[in-house]
Amino acid sequence: MKRVVVRGFFSRRLRAVLTGIAIALGVALISGTYILTDTIDRSFASIFSTSERNRSVVVVPHQGFGATAIVQTSLISEATLAKVRSVPGVAVAAGEVFTPVSLFANGKRLNKSAANFVSSVVPPQFENFSAVAGRLPSGPGEVGIDQATAQRYSLHVGQSMRVAGQSSTVDYRLAGILKFAGSTSFGGAGVAVLPLAQAQRVAGEPHAYDELLVAGASSISDTTLRDRIRAVLPKTLDVRTGVQEANQQTSDLESQLGIVKTLLLVFGYIALFVGAFIIFNTFSITVAQRTREFGLLRTLGATRGQILGSVLAEGVMLGLGGAVVGLLAGLGVAPALDELFKAIGADIPDNGTVLEARTVWVSLIAGTAVTVIAGLLPALRASRVTPVAALREGVALQERSPRSRRRRAIGLVVIVAVILIRFILELKSGAGVVTIILVLGIIVALRVPVVRRRIGRFFSTIVVAVAHALGRLIVWRGITGRLARDNTVRHPGRTAVTATSLMIGLALVTLIAVLAAGFKASINNAIDASFAGNLIVTNSSTAGNQGIPTEIPAAVRKIPGVANVTAVAFTEAKIRGISGTKTVTAVETSTFAQMYRINWDSGSNVTLENLGMSGTVVNKNTADGYNLHVGDTLSVQTPSGRRISLVVRGIATDNVGLLAALTISLPLARSAFSQRTDAVDFIGYQPGVTDRRVQPKVNRLLGASFPQVESQTAKQFEATQANQINKLLALIYVLLALSVIVSLFGIVNTLVLSIYERTRELGMLRAIGTTRRQIREMIRIESVITALVGGVLGIVLGIAVAGILAGTALSGGGFVFVVPVATIIVLFVLAAIAGLAAAAWPARRAARVDILAAIATE
Repeated sequence: MKRVVVRGFFSRRLRAVLTGIAIALGVALISGTYILTDTIDRSFASIFSTSERNRSVVVVPHQGFGATAIVQTSLISEATLAKVRSVPGVAVAAGEVFTPVSLFANGKRLNKSAANFVSSVVPPQFENFSAVAGRLPSGPGEVGIDQATAQRYSLHVGQSMRVAGQSSTVDYRLAGILKFAGSTSFGGAGVAVLPLAQAQRVAGEPHAYDELLVAGASSISDTTLRDRIRAVLPKTLDVRTGVQEANQQTSDLESQLGIVKTLLLVFGYIALFVGAFIIFNTFSITVAQRTREFGLLRTLGATRGQILGSVLAEGVMLGLGGAVVGLLAGLGVAPALDELFKAIGADIPDNGTVLEARTVWVSLIAGTAVTVIAGLLPALRASRVTPVAALREGVALQERSPRSRRRRAIGLVVIVAVILIRFILELKSGAGVVTIILVLGIIVALRVPVVRRRIGRFFSTIVVAVAHALGRLIVWRGITGRLARDNTVRHPGRTAVTATSLMIGLALVTLIAVLAAGFKASINNAIDASFAGNLIVTNSSTAGNQGIPTEIPAAVRKIPGVANVTAVAFTEAKIRGISGTKTVTAVETSTFAQMYRINWDSGSNVTLENLGMSGTVVNKNTADGYNLHVGDTLSVQTPSGRRISLVVRGIATDNVGLLAALTISLPLARSAFSQRTDAVDFIGYQPGVTDRRVQPKVNRLLGASFPQVESQTAKQFEATQANQINKLLALIYVLLALSVIVSLFGIVNTLVLSIYERTRELGMLRAIGTTRRQIREMIRIESVITALVGGVLGIVLGIAVAGILAGTALSGGGFVFVVPVATIIVLFVLAAIAGLAAAAWPARRAARVDILAAIATE
């Protein structure tokens, strides 16, 4: 039986190749994701380990919420540095500045899509930068730049550079091109190296440091020295050995990369899920075509178990082969993903490709498991072939007995019930319980034969109706169009499964497109309704929230025609009794309401003005979700670990999202939350003043002193937000394209198997005068109809799901439901083009059928 399985598998090489490609594509994205992220992790771990090798102990501010973009912690004072230097066993101790900045050279912004930092020169035993051209900066007007940035922008020693931080920008002369810890790249980021005093001025940290570096005497261990330093410092500072600090930095990076890894893996598993439909359809067709073969094996003594095992064994070989190919292809996908990240500004260090054992076994198991599971039902059908009935042509496969169906239904219900009860006991959300019970009800309903048959008939009826409707659009093609339409609806179940693979991809694309259009419209409506100022000042970088200098409002207020400027900052906090970390908005309470219309549920603009250092405004979603009321006292932990009490003074609704879970005064954010930068400034004009008169003056000031920021009107800001959404859409579309490509192989596979099944029919058509051109046209039209069925169903499903989300999960945030008609039309046309592309090879194959051989085929 083993030899029969192996020979049978290799005798159907075309089917194996076409189906294996579907598995390989999904596995390739999964393995490529793991290879890329593991390479990033290993590269940065090597960099961090090298950078901390000569540092016995490192002292950093406590970061209670992990590494996030909007959170800042307190600085380390010179008094603390002096205290560390007095600890027995300390040989050398120095402070270091390392903080985000913006870099400019040759009239352009460097690394606009990636973070940039300023690093101070440190004593030689701690210094990780080494010059590859020039030297380390030493004078007040000198700067060094990392080698990757210098190569990317053709920078050279002696030219002028600008470093813009939390004070007005200054021009520096490039003294050296530097390599960091032996690596030419720091993940796409740029690093400017300045002498300590200059770095402190640029960072807005006079007489303060971001971390302390300690080297111990040779007679003392790092852990002992760490414990001694820990004993004299407050808990607001973390004290680690150099090895511990390297491990912590690596852990923080892995946590930040976790979102990227999860996103990429989701698209990989979507592609595998689509591939499962192709596998199911392929096995279903081939099992039906091999009915007589299975019957002959049963006649020769093969048991039902052996038939079942033979089909599953083919699935294992197919899945394992596809997974191996996908794993190897992942080695090429990883660099492609690297190039994709480079296109958005993330240039990872190139320290060699990393292939972990986990990547191998996850890829192999995922590909094999999906194939076996998808082929299980067809295998069960094959096992029900009877020895005698199967030898008669045209006999349908035997269905399971009612008793067998009942046993399987009861077993499935018991297993699912046990799993769901465990989850229900752990869930606190009533909605989650209702959802799980609903899913259980659907599963049970599907196990009832009558319900399952009616659902199948209903879906088949929809497919037939859509296919007929689409077929009417092409009946002008004559007899070939009518034949193609009839062939499509001849096996509605087969057409439905084939179209479903494309439907899933297009449904996701449609869903994302509708949600993106809705978010754009929602943002525009919210800004138009809430923003009462004239200009919005933000950082022009797209690399997260780098903050803007706090000096900007005072400088802009001096411009003629400007009435007022108000600053807004963001930070985070933990609220006792509430899980997770909540975003906190900090505003200038005396001027914010003049620039922003607040929809008060409880309170007024006077409430905001009187917040002081102990009051807060809670947004309505947070108040409703955690039963908060005016007058409640909240115990709040700041990022540095400090705990303060805030009294709820008001509750407001904000669809823009500017007013976060908590809103506090800006002075409180500066003191208790250590927030030293702003996120955005709002500028308001004097009465009768226009943009044409004021905005050019604002831009000249910003360009001269604060080039990292830009001013925009509300319409310009809306266009910028839409552009950022479009960039994210492009990335998602690229990743979703893989599932669409997989679905095209499903159409190809179905057409090829259908052509084999219809060999005699095609021969008869050729015998009665049908030309090869007409045969090719018929197959193409069949493919187009199938693709358009998937396109129509996918578009409808995507719009329906988006509508459900708009009416439930997104209903409380002012979400506007918008259907992008132009995008929908493009998707419909692309579905037709995809159908044509998928039919190209099968159509030529069908047209080459030998007439006499086809007629003689049984």
